[in-house]
This record gives sequence, C-alpha cells and structure tokens, in this order.
Amino acid sequence: MKNSAMVMQIQDPASQRLTWYKPPLTVLVIKKVHDATILTPFVQLVHWLVHDKSMVVFVEAAVLDDTLLAEYGDFTSVRERLMTFRAGTDDLTDKIDFIICLGGDGTLLHASSLFQQSVPPVMAFHLGSLGFLTPFEFNNFQEQVMNVLEGHAALTLRSRLQCVVLRKSNDLTKDKKKPTTILVLNEVVVDRGPSPYLSNIDLFLDGKHITSVQGDGLIVSTPTGSTAYAVAAGASMIHPSVPAIMVTPICPHSLSFRPIVVPAGVELKIALSPEARNAMWVSFDGRNRQALQHGDSLYVTTSVYPVPSICAQDQISDWFDSLAECLHWNVRKKQKQMDEMSDMTHSSSDTLEELESNHHDERPTDT
Repeated sequence: MKNSAMVMQIQDPASQRLTWYKPPLTVLVIKKVHDATILTPFVQLVHWLVHDKSMVVFVEAAVLDDTLLAEYGDFTSVRERLMTFRAGTDDLTDKIDFIICLGGDGTLLHASSLFQQSVPPVMAFHLGSLGFLTPFEFNNFQEQVMNVLEGHAALTLRSRLQCVVLRKSNDLTKDKKKPTTILVLNEVVVDRGPSPYLSNIDLFLDGKHITSVQGDGLIVSTPTGSTAYAVAAGASMIHPSVPAIMVTPICPHSLSFRPIVVPAGVELKIALSPEARNAMWVSFDGRNRQALQHGDSLYVTTSVYPVPSICAQDQISDWFDSLAECLHWNVRKKQKQMDEMSDMTHSSSDTLEELESNHHDERPTDT
C-alpha cells in the first residue's frame, strides 16, 4: 500500500494565476523619486486611472512635492483627487487592491518595504536602469493594465525573509529592548563595516552551530535576491518559485567555503563569535543599517507573506528573459556548422599537401 506521506506534492508554477474576488478599486502608484524622465509616464498613468477607470489612486506625499509637476497642465485636475500617504507613518494595510511601480528594481523593493504583512499584487514597469524585476514595458500601458484588471495574468510569489534583531539586555537596569522585525525581498547582509579586521560570525541552523564565517561577511538571500548581491559574490541563480534560502560568504578567508542553499522552513541565527575583534554591521535590502555587538543576535527565516509579482508573460519566460537581457546569461558566439568546418578541414589539408610537395621539390639532389 502506498503511504500518502511519502508522496511529494509538486506545484506547477503555471497554476499561480491572478484572481480577483471583487473588482479592484484602489491602486497604489510607486514612482521613482528625483527622476524627471518618469514624470510624463506618471502623469499619463494616474490621469488614465482616475478619469478613464474611475479608480482611487494612492501616491506618496513626497511625489507630489516635485516642483516639475507644475509644468504639466493636465495634472492639476488629477492632483486634487489623489490620496496621499507618508512611508513609515501611514498604514496601508487592507487599503490597496494592487500596486503599480514606475522605475527600476528599487521601486519594487520600496513597495515591499511598505507592507510588513500581506502585500497586494505588484505590476512593475521597466523605467529604471537594470529592470530585472520589472518585466512590463510602458508603451501600451493601458492594454497591459486592463489585462491585469480583468485577471488575465500569471503570478510569481516572491518569498521574503523575516529578520528579527534581538539585543542583549542589560541585567543591571532590566532594560528589555523590543525586538526589531523587518521583512526583506532581496537579502540581509552582515559585514565587518569600517573595521580593518576580518568578520568572525557564528552561523546556526535550527539551533545547531553550522560554521563560523571568517571574511568580509555573509549574505542571506531569497531566490529573488540570488540574482542581486549574491550572484556578484559567486552564488548560483535560483528561480523565485523555488522555496529556499541562500547563504553566501563575502570574500571568505577559505578556499573551500562555497555558497549553500537550505530549505525555506529553517531558522538561521547569526551572532558574533566570542573571539570576534569587532562588531558586525547588518543591512536589510540595503537599508536600516545598524551595528550588532557581542550578545546581539539576528534570526532569519522565510516569511509567510510573499510579494505577488504580476508576470508580463509567465513565470518561466519572464525570468529567463531577465537573465538574458539584464545579465547576458550564457552569451557566446555560436559554434560553426559541420559544412563550414569540413571546408576548413579540406582547405587546411590542401595547404599541407602543397607544403609537402614544395618540400620535396626543394630537397637537394645526390651528386
């Protein structure tokens, strides 16, 4: 008899589709700040959403502070109907149906940071530099947004890491510091900061000491983050649908310390080794940089709140297109066909025969 517990359930990535249980009414538009080239697409988009689709549009208050928006006369009628918020102050939980990002990969990271729990579906337009996480082109944005509103789109559930910083409490003053919890989409980086000494960091997995890291630091990344800082440090690239956590050393002082991939359900603990000569510094998706001293700990595990990223085509095509266009993955000149190679072989053999005949002709005769 077959034991159902011994049968692995493998989900088809194509089964992850966007489904609306009610028509979306509110949209959050995230724009790359201090970039004048995105103002025109921004104005066109919000004007269309407000006037043509009658949607409630949220934007950051800092976006409307841009003085260059005054040059767009048709934006005046739209400005008064926009809802504003301030990051870190206003709570957007349960207020947004979906998100549209205009910019580069940083806009998607910023959108992720605004939601420390459930994240609405994100549609990212490529108007930045790299664009690995932004698969949509803005040329025909009306048609593409309509497809999303009608639910004709695939989803990639990009896992995030839940990072908890526990500070050493002062027993004399009974100072119990509240743990800091941050969710990251790409990676959490631990490094030696400004110190000239090597980092000396202990790494634990589910409470068991795995190894000590001696080098410049350590990168703990999601599959989405595997194509960011981690790949520059020598890690493999993992498809974002793979449930995993990647651990990559930064310039380790060891020839055998290779990056590793661990299951998504484990808990990692990172702390200074007792022999460490200096503090370690930690940053979360490149932000909130802070020092960790002896006795402080960083706990990292996979969050239950992923980022639902809307695909321009599908999970597989979008990812491999990004590898090819942004990272030029496996770019190489094509090998020549056999016909061309055989022609070269024949021409080279003819040349050898000519050389041999000339050599015989030039050999001196016996006298």
